Amino acid sequence: MRLAFAGTPEFSVPCFEACRASGAELVAVYTQPDRPAGRGRKLAPSPVKQAALATGVAVEQPESLKSAEAQQRLADYRPDLLVVVAYGLILPRKVLAIPRLGCWNVHASMLPRWRGAAPIQRAILAGDAESGVDLMQMEAGLDTGPVLLSRRTPIHRDDTGGSLHDRLAALGAQVLAEGLRRTLAGEVLVATPQPADGVTYAHKLEKAEAKLDFRRPAIELERQVRAFDPWPVAEAEIAGESLRIWAARAIEADHHAAPGSVLASGREGIDIACGNGALRITAVQRAGGKRIGAADYLNARPDLRQRP
Repeated sequence: MRLAFAGTPEFSVPCFEACRASGAELVAVYTQPDRPAGRGRKLAPSPVKQAALATGVAVEQPESLKSAEAQQRLADYRPDLLVVVAYGLILPRKVLAIPRLGCWNVHASMLPRWRGAAPIQRAILAGDAESGVDLMQMEAGLDTGPVLLSRRTPIHRDDTGGSLHDRLAALGAQVLAEGLRRTLAGEVLVATPQPADGVTYAHKLEKAEAKLDFRRPAIELERQVRAFDPWPVAEAEIAGESLRIWAARAIEADHHAAPGSVLASGREGIDIACGNGALRITAVQRAGGKRIGAADYLNARPDLRQRP
């Protein structure tokens, strides 16, 4: 079986490796064009491109797959199957029809919940008890195709966007490896249509969402801090200083203070009054500085250390 793979970020790399290890012939890797990155804004290859170049697989980086030229280029590779994992470009109907077995997608949610761009972070923000990965047969709609295989994982109270991302990336590779193994053995996977009920959309994360609003319940702000680690990282003004908030936990607190007020501070953290309860902040980052624990931050803020 001839495989083509399309993916771009770090999340896609374990699935790329699963394709390489499957026993199928990996004929090409599609990834987005190099983008400016870092302080110097120099063009940088995607994680998938780096992995592909390290193993000698042909790399294609079209700006779009809508042109007849790009579609013919893919057809020339004669793929039996195209595996798509967080590629970031829309696949036109003509592209979906090129591989003999169509196109598979590894999606980081329990479909039809959290179709779209940011399913990992949206699941944490919503307080979902679990997440997972679905191996889906692609069709023209946004993440609407029937599901071939699934894996599930609980979302733990201490999970961040980063930790859940890594766990789901590994699960995605496992479910893809199983699908490829069974297909190579001659099995036709059963495609189960998604339920009509329970559809939600995981809209792309925006930097503007990072600001914490202490009028909201503390538990919602805790989820926001966790979901936005490592990007875009929650932000808040604490006692007159704008900080990035890397770690925090909702605690019970019966208070009548204005939202955003510092209730207490000490080794365990800085307790901020919220619309319901309090948010105990345990790791912050000052402008131009590095991530530090709350205790280290309080050493530089003697005005806050005086609080009860």
